[in-house]
Amino acid sequence: MRMNNFSLMRSLDIHEDPTFIPEVAAGVTEDKSEAESPSDVIKQLTDARSDSARNGFSFKGINDYLECYRSGKLTPSQVAKNIIATLEDCDKSTPPLRAIVQWDQEQIMLMAEASTTRYRNKCTLSCLDGIPVCLKEEFKVVPYHHRVGTVYLGTQPETEDATVAKKLREAGAVIIGVSNMHELGTGTTGCNPNRYHRIPRNPYNPNHFTGGSSSGSAAAVAAGLCPVAIGTDGGGSVRIPASFCGVVGLKGTFGRISCHGSLPLSYSTVSVGPICTSVADAAIVYSILAEPDLLYPYGLKQPKATLSGMCAPDLKGLKLGVDWTFFKACDPEVLSVCEKAVKHLQSLGASVVEVSLSEMEEARVAHVICILSEMRDFLQPDFNKHFHEMNLETRASLALASQFTALDYIKANRQRTRSMRFLQDIFSTVNCILTPAVPCTAPRIYESDLLTGSSDMSFTVRSMRFMQLGNFTGIPGLVVPIGYSTAGLPISLQVMAKWWDEAVLLRIGLKLEQFRDQTKKPSIYYDILA
Repeated sequence: MRMNNFSLMRSLDIHEDPTFIPEVAAGVTEDKSEAESPSDVIKQLTDARSDSARNGFSFKGINDYLECYRSGKLTPSQVAKNIIATLEDCDKSTPPLRAIVQWDQEQIMLMAEASTTRYRNKCTLSCLDGIPVCLKEEFKVVPYHHRVGTVYLGTQPETEDATVAKKLREAGAVIIGVSNMHELGTGTTGCNPNRYHRIPRNPYNPNHFTGGSSSGSAAAVAAGLCPVAIGTDGGGSVRIPASFCGVVGLKGTFGRISCHGSLPLSYSTVSVGPICTSVADAAIVYSILAEPDLLYPYGLKQPKATLSGMCAPDLKGLKLGVDWTFFKACDPEVLSVCEKAVKHLQSLGASVVEVSLSEMEEARVAHVICILSEMRDFLQPDFNKHFHEMNLETRASLALASQFTALDYIKANRQRTRSMRFLQDIFSTVNCILTPAVPCTAPRIYESDLLTGSSDMSFTVRSMRFMQLGNFTGIPGLVVPIGYSTAGLPISLQVMAKWWDEAVLLRIGLKLEQFRDQTKKPSIYYDILA
């Protein structure tokens, strides 16, 4: 508590009423009757020539799969067979990739064969028809065990899909299984040594962590197992692993994508989002998943998801907010690449406006109090009954959470009111806020981590530095890979925007992708379409 300044709230005098849920009403938007519909934008994105035409390595994305299916070069059934062979190979490799922790050959083939028939009959369901996807084990997915990274939950196969799993099925996607995760989402390394999970490996260097808690989702996409994965993000849990694994991660506005059917570990900080090979793919998945869900209490009054302006030729007229003091609190290698990426965005017509992110230390501590208190509350029965079945790190995190008081929690939510007001002021002058994604690259895995796990609170705190504002206040964030360290590990930049304005993130993200002159091939990569 003392070392991490977690008792900070006790010394503060905050008078604002608390905000327990960061739901923000949609602002009045200009008439967009002439704006492009999401389906028009998606058509532009899927008609665009695939990156594979470029020299050098590029990830296989949704477009590559669609080109194969539409041309008849491959069918979803043939692709599914390749995936099954690859999943078998992943489990036998040394060290095992451990990206997908539960999969079922029969289930994969059933979905793929149904998709193959639809392509043959020219009646596909969406541009995700036949596309392989995986979902974090935090989601209920029939017929898998809903273990959420533990050894004690999900004793029976699941009989009901989470809303996102249901929507992906309705879109014709082929669910290849559920992906590994940090136990109960309690950490940012992805280290999970228990017998059902083991430690997923970073495809760029298998001796390094993937990041967490949506660890297997990011590893699966970076290793080529599927171009799309779904994760949850309560403290960077989509964006950190996406950054460490060199792929794209989107955390939507709080409530934008339904969390129904995922374990409600922290009701006020968690958002659902896709991890993909490209910004275009993230936009496609976002447009299919983003809408109100009567089974989920938040986001019911959200504005319609739009991709308007995403394919604009430049960034003219956009103002990018940067708090340089905050921005520079990262490793020199990370800073150097991120500063160059900001200049690239300026070269496309955007202007950089210096902003001041107020009370970031207060927001950091308040976010930790909120997420840990809510998890501790939800997991109270588990803490009492299954304590000795939990990983050591999970026990330590929940024990720390027990130290927070009702006073800490209320003060933290008073701080949330202030932080949200500061952001409203900032977004009246800029379109987005830029930060590095994570202050460092993926940390090394040590032998002891494989046996007992890893518990490094200073790393957890540092890795979430640029992430927490989005979770605490509910604003959306997108991380895009922009380069590599001298050791060959990925580095990413983060773009955050005001509530419900995911479209501007995706517009900037598309241009940000062009900054990196080459994509390094991960050391573990499977070309499913070969």
